[in-house]
Amino acid sequence: MRSAVNSMVGTTAALVALSMVGPGALPVAAQQAGTSRPPEVDYWMYVAAESEDEVALIRFGPGGAKVEQTIPVGSYPTDIDGPHGIAVHPDGSRWYVSIAHGLPYGEVVAYSTGTNERVGRVTAGLFPATMAVDPAGLLFVANFNLHGDHVPSSISVIETGSMLELTQIETCTMPHGARLSPDGTKVYSVCMMDDQLVEIDARTLLVSRRFGLAPGREALLSDHPADAPTVASMQGAGHQRHEDARCGPTWVEAAPEGEVVYVACNKNAEVLELDLADGSVRRRLPTGKGPYNLAVSPDGLSLVVTFKGDQAIGVFDLATGDSKVVATTRRLPHGVVISPDSRYAFVSVEGVGGEPGTVDVIDVASGEGVARVEMGKQAGGIGFWKITP
Repeated sequence: MRSAVNSMVGTTAALVALSMVGPGALPVAAQQAGTSRPPEVDYWMYVAAESEDEVALIRFGPGGAKVEQTIPVGSYPTDIDGPHGIAVHPDGSRWYVSIAHGLPYGEVVAYSTGTNERVGRVTAGLFPATMAVDPAGLLFVANFNLHGDHVPSSISVIETGSMLELTQIETCTMPHGARLSPDGTKVYSVCMMDDQLVEIDARTLLVSRRFGLAPGREALLSDHPADAPTVASMQGAGHQRHEDARCGPTWVEAAPEGEVVYVACNKNAEVLELDLADGSVRRRLPTGKGPYNLAVSPDGLSLVVTFKGDQAIGVFDLATGDSKVVATTRRLPHGVVISPDSRYAFVSVEGVGGEPGTVDVIDVASGEGVARVEMGKQAGGIGFWKITP
């Protein structure tokens, strides 16, 4: 990976220096590294702390990075409920958090961004995780079923006005990374144990297409029924035995123009640039260990990938395929979101054991770490809210 060593060393030194300052708001002068210019506006986001049963409202701007508010989200005071995914309504009025643990089912809880008070809740499937909400108010939730048997799970569809579950769309084993197409007509999720990408029609709420992701055999599974829930029930191009080489997909994100999607192959240390017309691979982007979550910048120029097996992320130039590696302040980088102006990537970092979680701020253009802020343990799901002057 081009410039990986030099970028890692330089950024590690900068972020180690930042980590010595301590938690809370840091002056921008102390947070800035290299040649990146300070922000002129404030960027706001919500981040889940899975091992604290809380969500942090974080602001990054001219005054530095700071946790503005910590919102408790657990229901059982004697147990960890596991807030996992975060989604913010397109109009900015609400945010949603998936609560992974349940008896046995998890739930999705809605909060007002104006007050950060709970306004609704609904039961979902087993271990609800990643989520996406469309402008019409339909919330698509991947029921990851992390701790259950390896059997087909589903995508819950929730009408957010009433907080009612409309249906569960059976897809595959361990669905993860539910994301919308740019026009909002399709929902994409990947199947960690089945090496598939599943496309759902957001209007009919049915599986419309499946793509095989087995290394070297990536293709549109046009000769298989769209509603077949497992690869084990299929033959041919999409069939994947677990002892074979695996993609092990953990995330998918569509490019802004909607012609391709990017898939993180956690087991194969690469990101696939997949053509949606026929399922062919346009490019393979080599990554660090365990690529986990990814985000495409709104301007379509950059791709940011968290490497959960390394203490790092990758910032890719999508025009050239070149990349920079940026060290994170702690181990286990998890989620990533890019600001609407494509300037900053915000990366949630879980930490290990009793370490606090952190959010690292990366200047996308320069590939430099410019700030960080500590929050509750096991920082995970992250959702961007707004930019303010």
